[in-house]
Amino acid sequence: MSQTPNILVLGGTGFVGRQVCEQLHRLGWRITVPTRRAINAAPVQHLPRLTVLEADVHDPAQLTQLLAGHDAVVNLVAILHGNEAAFDRVHVALPKTLVRACSDAGVKRVVHVSALGVSLDGPSRYQRSKARGEEVLRNGGLDLSILRPSVIFGAGDRFLNLFARLQSIFPVLPLAGADARFQPVWVQDVAAAVVACLRDQGLPMSSVGQTFECAGPDVLTLAELVRLAGRHGSRERPILPLPMVLGKLQALVMELAPGEPLMSRDNLAAMTVDNVASGQWPGLSSLGIEPTSVHAVAPAYLGTRGGRSRLTEYRQNVRP
Repeated sequence: MSQTPNILVLGGTGFVGRQVCEQLHRLGWRITVPTRRAINAAPVQHLPRLTVLEADVHDPAQLTQLLAGHDAVVNLVAILHGNEAAFDRVHVALPKTLVRACSDAGVKRVVHVSALGVSLDGPSRYQRSKARGEEVLRNGGLDLSILRPSVIFGAGDRFLNLFARLQSIFPVLPLAGADARFQPVWVQDVAAAVVACLRDQGLPMSSVGQTFECAGPDVLTLAELVRLAGRHGSRERPILPLPMVLGKLQALVMELAPGEPLMSRDNLAAMTVDNVASGQWPGLSSLGIEPTSVHAVAPAYLGTRGGRSRLTEYRQNVRP
């Protein structure tokens, strides 16, 4: 890389992307974040060495132009909900476009964030499409590193915060997939893993060509995570575990509701496979990162009994 690396971050306006940009900024690196609408980059556009460009990263010509002059690219673009075509467009077609654009622009170094549990014959469209995207990138002649995180938590997440909010509304929480097992990983640790792969110095092994499982130190069921969210958020409510048949019905109803669903049938299918590290691939420790426990971080941002969370929300909604 050049003396002051220049990194293109696809998905830099998202939950993980914002933390990646912050950490790269602290290193003094230059960052480019493309987005369809510049307003989406408000959380990161204050960083002095970060450039926001309005662009469509799915367009081959625009992506090639974006890559010009960069030393590496980070791909964080992903979706959790959608039909087969939507998953294919984001998780498979975009990696194909990225491979061609990297070849045209002369960029070899790519760090790709995938997910734990991806498999070509996995039970969900999400898992299968993610696996196909990985294969595309592996066969693209790139200097590639792949990160596979479990469910990601942290301030502003849509996971623990969601369950804390639901327990502030409903006296009982019907829960599909209550026994599904996760190994939640802190967003800061995932961002640090991305940065470690880009730096690739002082590591026990080269990150190029490697796949890393990004998982925290705790293995918890969904029900246990929901209880944690309630305990440190608004209030802890009783959980009513749903059998698979009722869980699918609940997910279908959520899919039919306006807006992004809280849970889809595809999400439920993914939870039939444990979302925990397999041990087949190196973990965060191989990147020099000690995984952070969800028990150490979640209470600070959920706020005891919701007091801090409600105060933050109040401040954000106050108008001068």
